[in-house]
Amino acid sequence: MRSRPLLCLALCVAASSTLADTVWLKNGDRLTGKIKFYDGGKLLLETDYGGAIALDWKKIATLESDQELLIKESAMLGERAKALQPAESGRGTLANGDTPKTVELASIEQILKPKPLVEDLVWKGNVDASLDYKRAERDTDDYDVSLKTQARHGLWRHSGSAEFNREFQNDVETTNNWSSEYALDRFLTEHWFWQARLEYKRDQIEDLRRQRTVGSGPGYQFWDNELGAFSVAGLLNRTDYEYANGENDNFYAMSAKWDYNRYLIGKSVEVFSDGEVGKPLANAADYTLDAALGLRYKLTDWASLNMKAEKDLVSGSEGELDETRYSLGFGVGW
Repeated sequence: MRSRPLLCLALCVAASSTLADTVWLKNGDRLTGKIKFYDGGKLLLETDYGGAIALDWKKIATLESDQELLIKESAMLGERAKALQPAESGRGTLANGDTPKTVELASIEQILKPKPLVEDLVWKGNVDASLDYKRAERDTDDYDVSLKTQARHGLWRHSGSAEFNREFQNDVETTNNWSSEYALDRFLTEHWFWQARLEYKRDQIEDLRRQRTVGSGPGYQFWDNELGAFSVAGLLNRTDYEYANGENDNFYAMSAKWDYNRYLIGKSVEVFSDGEVGKPLANAADYTLDAALGLRYKLTDWASLNMKAEKDLVSGSEGELDETRYSLGFGVGW
């Protein structure tokens, strides 16, 4: 009688193992878990014994999955496979009813879970918020909220960001500004892209009340994978300034933008930086700088603590601006 429970347990374990995805490595090792996605030369395998493991695609011999997955062999071409079946080393079989298709693993650029509308949509982002209350000889209330999100499908990438800052000292408002930006990238090759962007800034306190910028130019993506991303872009911009005294100014400028993030210590810590430095083609300003540098520590898959320093500088213009902000807060990511 004692053998029956053991037999049931063995059957349950065997049944559960058949539901797990399997990856065979070229060195003979076999790993089981759940395939999350493949991009940028790394396959992310979620395991119950080691968390999320990033595997070098070149080290994989073949793989197996019962999931329905989108297999992309180029930015535009993709095939929806009901399952993946193992094949000889360096190959995999896409199971679709009576017409399975065996492909070279080297030809696969992405593996994603298909989305309901845009199958190859990859969407990520985070919202960070910080509140600082200080009660002393000078009472200070500081509120900072920022949003950054990015969506990519095929050869197109959409990036959006927004930020709100407000501060009171002894019930007197000393900071009140917000900004938003949208950028659209069209990839020309795996790394090169062309960007068009629109930015708007509004300040209720400083002499420089409104900034509007429209720009376009080439960019280069150094890498973009589950361990982080780094891209730069050079833009020709048209910027309009509006000052508190009602005067206006506009000029053309060249600028360099960057966007960097890197995960460390098993993706529990993220270092990030983004910003733009510009030089007007006329003498409206010596230079402009808008930059951020921060650190994000993940508490769960979606919650994090963050520290960030921001610098906003306009030098040589009638409404000079030099503002530095430091924040510590809580964030939500996806």
